[in-house]
Amino acid sequence: MKKLFIGGLPYSFTDEALGALFADCGNIESAVIIKDRLTGRSKGFGFVEMSSEAEAEKAISMLNGQEVEGRSLNVSMARPMTERR
Repeated sequence: MKKLFIGGLPYSFTDEALGALFADCGNIESAVIIKDRLTGRSKGFGFVEMSSEAEAEKAISMLNGQEVEGRSLNVSMARPMTERR
């Protein structure tokens, strides 16, 4: 499984809409929009897990830089989470 970071998402996007956007790229294991803990509103970014590296690469080439609802998507391989203080 390969995890992708997706930035520049429209604030109106849901987990389902994010999954649908990536459906043409291959098999999606999960699609999650990151939300603010206090307000519950989208922070404008999320993560999608694809089944294979080839599908992840296809998603990057197809969707990186694409405009969705007036916002330009930033699609890249997710980096491992670092420990916060």
